[in-house]
Amino acid sequence: MAEDFNSRVIREFRENDGRVGEPFTGLPMVLVHHVGAKSGTERVAPLRWFADGDSYVVVASAAGAPKHPAWFHNLMANPDVVAEIADGAGTVETVRVHASELGTADRDRVWTWIKDNNGGFADYERKTDRTIPLVALTPQ
Repeated sequence: MAEDFNSRVIREFRENDGRVGEPFTGLPMVLVHHVGAKSGTERVAPLRWFADGDSYVVVASAAGAPKHPAWFHNLMANPDVVAEIADGAGTVETVRVHASELGTADRDRVWTWIKDNNGGFADYERKTDRTIPLVALTPQ
């Protein structure tokens, strides 16, 4: 059976000190451990992160899908989680973080920067009618 995309990224992350292949080669990644809001099942989401002050911001784009990704709902229901944070250069740190959705002003500021510097996210925005949430992972 073929390995799914997220499983491959998680495996590469753990085998290579936080470094993964395409489409994330050289980019800072995080493995966010979260608990299913309904199921209570422990899960891991591999995500690209962006620095904003002391926080690591992740994008709930779901590649422009019509609905928010499950991990977003899970983090909003259970915001205190563990994250394996990699800098893209071989350093990984495991920390407890608090997840919170950015408010409108902060979201607009950070989202503009993300889109200006990472064109794929602008493509995702064009594909959906929803406002794509940004989540700050703030170390506790």
